[in-house]
Amino acid sequence: MAGNIPSNEAGPFKKLYEIVARLRDTGGCPWDREQTPLSLRSDLIEETYECIEAINEQDPAHIKEELGDIFLLATMIAYMHEQEGHFSVADALEGISEKLIRRHPHVYGEPDAAGISSEEAVRNWAKIKVEQEGRKPKDSVLDEVQRGLPPLDRAWKLQKKAARAGFGWPDAAGVIGKIEEELAVIAEAAKAGKSPLEEELGNLLFSVVNLCKVFNIEPSLALQRANIKFTERFKDEEKRMKGS
Repeated sequence: MAGNIPSNEAGPFKKLYEIVARLRDTGGCPWDREQTPLSLRSDLIEETYECIEAINEQDPAHIKEELGDIFLLATMIAYMHEQEGHFSVADALEGISEKLIRRHPHVYGEPDAAGISSEEAVRNWAKIKVEQEGRKPKDSVLDEVQRGLPPLDRAWKLQKKAARAGFGWPDAAGVIGKIEEELAVIAEAAKAGKSPLEEELGNLLFSVVNLCKVFNIEPSLALQRANIKFTERFKDEEKRMKGS
């Protein structure tokens, strides 16, 4: 049984809400008043990736800061809708609370469901969405993956869904063979001067994502680490060249 909610949690959120309301009010900050949910989309994505980077660094102070930025954006976007009379910030919080309780019958109210596995919990989650929430069943399990995701993340989720449905290579050897096959196709196409190579390179990237799935390594996080490593090495080389 979880412990009691700390009594000091409500105060800080109330303070954040009041600050957002003041910034958006007449006489508030011009920049904040000009923003819309659409204008804050890129900020939300950027702050989310910054938070992921902080989690990768396992830096609690940095994580705390980035989570605060995400709380701010979520509160501000919800408050904008509250101003328009669509729904309130409280409505959004109540909605997610009710959803969590509804989708966790093994925790709330159904003793017979206790002790289920994580896989069974995921299946129940999907079943509840259709039977209790009236969500339309998807024609394919792949339709559950949002089209608006960044391509690398979408490829990762598509392959995970397909694997759960029994579609995919059984081990890393098969995927590595496929990567080698795609590389050979690209090499032949490049030798023949075929252009563009977009489709072949896309197939290669998709196969690499498949290999990430086999080893349960999120490709976007692996690529982010590679980006950081490359940046550090490049900067070191810049310093060396400037010093020579």
